[in-house]
Amino acid sequence: MESFAAQPASLRIALVTETFPPEVNGVAMTLGRLVEGMLQRGHALQIVRPRQPGVEAPGPRAGLDEVLSAGVPIPSYGNFRFGLPSKNRLLALWQQMRPDVVHVATEGPLGWSAVTAARKLQLPVTSSFHTNFDNYSGHYGLGLLKTPIDAYLRKLHNRTMATLVPTPAMVYALQARGYRNVSVLSRGVEIAQFSPARRSSALRASWGVGEQDVVALYVGRLAREKNVAAVLAAFGAVQARQPTARLVLVGDGPLRKALQDSCPQAIFAGVRQGEELATYYASGDLFLFPSMTETYGNVVPEALASGLAVLSYAHAAAAHLIRQEHNGVLVPLGEEAQFVQAAAALASHPQRLQALRLNAPASVAHLGWAAVVDSFIGTLRTVVQCHGGHFSSLPAAQFVQPKPSVASSA
Repeated sequence: MESFAAQPASLRIALVTETFPPEVNGVAMTLGRLVEGMLQRGHALQIVRPRQPGVEAPGPRAGLDEVLSAGVPIPSYGNFRFGLPSKNRLLALWQQMRPDVVHVATEGPLGWSAVTAARKLQLPVTSSFHTNFDNYSGHYGLGLLKTPIDAYLRKLHNRTMATLVPTPAMVYALQARGYRNVSVLSRGVEIAQFSPARRSSALRASWGVGEQDVVALYVGRLAREKNVAAVLAAFGAVQARQPTARLVLVGDGPLRKALQDSCPQAIFAGVRQGEELATYYASGDLFLFPSMTETYGNVVPEALASGLAVLSYAHAAAAHLIRQEHNGVLVPLGEEAQFVQAAAALASHPQRLQALRLNAPASVAHLGWAAVVDSFIGTLRTVVQCHGGHFSSLPAAQFVQPKPSVASSA
């Protein structure tokens, strides 16, 4: 516990999460960036998370204390786990060494326990809304649970002093569903890692394409909630116009075998990380992103930074970052026929595709992680300062006010 001691003017932050690197998903990546940034700024972090199967216990690191708990597998999600309820353990842990603030990043049983323990100890507690679990339920035969899952999530988040979401649109959406104290914490992109400079002719040659051929790329989990079937439909339309086009799918998941059977000519690259992932991005041309369940979608700014033209539904990060016909193309949410037609049209006009690609990197150049980390720390500091008072005393500039039309319908 000695590493959890904070220096003057720094914060002691307890971060509770069911996913964390080296797991590969958007939430884990985001938390990893935030933790690295906070440690670099001299803050002390205590990470409470389930033990990851097959991963060695972390070594000691100054300013970082990792507390591992038991967990149970999440169906259809490989090694990802829900942490088991741990209220009594957290009470004992935080009575021994009180954090300045508790941040709950995920909403499973471990997250609920953390909110309960923090409130019992009168610790300021904040939360993040990263994943639309209520929307995922319909993709796994659990549609009847959508309403109770939403009620559970709303109750958990409304017991915290602030719920952080990645876009203003998500603020308005949650406020309309009865969530309180919702504010924006934007996401960043590692500009030094994701860059058109990583484009590899050798990698493209290994895919059987030349520089003038179109490579359609998908990066993400191969699962029903990601609507990957729309990628295959869109690529079928692309290939009908451009027979030499190639489809590359980066990622893994329960649908991989079915997708390979449906589209044997596609390249299934599996999970790629770091510089290798950046090279895959930059070596594509058209990024297909048909997911309708994202709260953000980190792959969108990564693709833009890498110099790809992005085709997406007008939703989450894409709606926030894409300027129509400037750095990508948006189609109305759920209109798959338009998504497919737009993919074919882009592949049929190389000059248009090239213009979008050239504009893409500059459109996300401002999204460095340093500003995101500073914003997160600023929110935590304000919550600590206001703890014990009314949340409305926080400076209005730090929070997105509801749209009148949305607020009146909530």
